[in-house]
Amino acid sequence: MTDAQVLEIVTGALRIGLVLAGPLLAVALGVGVVVSLIQTVTQIQEMTLTFVPKLIGVALVIVLLGSWMIRELVNWVTQLWTDIPSLT
Repeated sequence: MTDAQVLEIVTGALRIGLVLAGPLLAVALGVGVVVSLIQTVTQIQEMTLTFVPKLIGVALVIVLLGSWMIRELVNWVTQLWTDIPSLT
């Protein structure tokens, strides 16, 4: 196995990690900003108020995009396993 092959595998793993985590992190960030703005306007400073909407938003993204996320991960792992014989 050459250095280039190792870098290709690591790059692919980082890319798939970013692709899969991106939507979850974006929704958590968006919901957090909206809830923080609402808290600032209404002057309600309850810590659990930020946690529950983020949890609901992330769960909704997993329900809506979960099959796509699993399919992407399975495709990447299948490709990795297919490439193993050529990694000598």
